[in-house]
Amino acid sequence: MASKLLLIGVFVLDLIAFGLAVAAEQRRSTAKIVPDRDENYNYCVYDSDISTGYGVGAFLFLFVSQIIIMVASRCFCCGKPLKPGGSRACAVILFIICWVFFLIAEICLLAGSVENAYHTKYRTLFVNDPPSCETVRKGVFAAGAAFIFFTSIISKFYYINYSSARESFQPYLGGGETGVGMGTYK
Repeated sequence: MASKLLLIGVFVLDLIAFGLAVAAEQRRSTAKIVPDRDENYNYCVYDSDISTGYGVGAFLFLFVSQIIIMVASRCFCCGKPLKPGGSRACAVILFIICWVFFLIAEICLLAGSVENAYHTKYRTLFVNDPPSCETVRKGVFAAGAAFIFFTSIISKFYYINYSSARESFQPYLGGGETGVGMGTYK
């Protein structure tokens, strides 16, 4: 049977990662163009950079939860063989989907954090076009949060199916066992 303590621990980590990703989306940096005192040139002024920290935190919590699931399941490829059947087939499919969703979530969180931390330092003369004050596009951290949610659900189903297929398999050891109809008669 799947470890309930492990599933609860991973759920808590995923919940924290989801909350941090939502907070990062809510607190994205915004920029405004401000002229200098002499009004010779314009430059960008950014507000709080807290969403970078939230995004990195979500990245790390999701990473730790994925590592825990993969270590507990021996990354699906090491350890005892699994019983052939539906649980093993589901575990294989869910393993692949889990990694795809995990990679998408991590890419969204990392890209959002890097883009949010990047602030343009360019200045333009007052007569030229205003500077490009780049910020994170709306929805990058939200996409990360959505894929954290998907990863959380799929990884738990993967671990449950993996545990079910692992525990019910008893390999043939040969030797002293008697076969059907081979019992001893007295």
